[in-house]
Amino acid sequence: MKRTIKGATIEIVEGDITLLDCDAIVNAANDRLILGGGVAGAIARRGGPSIQQECDRIGGTFVGGAVITGGGKLKAKHVIHAVGPRMGEGDEDEKLLNATLNSLKVADENGLRSIAFPAISAGIFGFPLNRCAEIMIKTTVAYLEQGSGIKEVAFCLYGKEALDLFKQRLQVATP
Repeated sequence: MKRTIKGATIEIVEGDITLLDCDAIVNAANDRLILGGGVAGAIARRGGPSIQQECDRIGGTFVGGAVITGGGKLKAKHVIHAVGPRMGEGDEDEKLLNATLNSLKVADENGLRSIAFPAISAGIFGFPLNRCAEIMIKTTVAYLEQGSGIKEVAFCLYGKEALDLFKQRLQVATP
């Protein structure tokens, strides 16, 4: 499913984010930027050790923050490491909104035109998938509505439930 906002396309796709050919993929990171399991582990395995080495030099970022590294051996030229909230830590919705928004800002600040997101915090961090879809889609639509150099945003998801929820949220999202 696709939707156009101010000349930028938002697309919902199913698959492996590490295989996408775009300017940047977003890593659902932890605050120490250690590439362990889930999306981060897949990025580390496919992208090679240079990504973790760059993360080690950066050292970490705050929950809701985002930083950029090279993409190593990935098709994507860059990885934007966005730190989403863990359920139960407080202000989770605001932190997820900020992780999404800061990822988009980092992409714009680096002149990137295409970016792909996973469902940040909806895995091991325990964030409810429905709320994740609502916040990430709404934030992205609002950001693009203000004007951006980003021309393509993909939400790359695993499983029918995630795919359906994100599609549903994209259909009804208003700027």
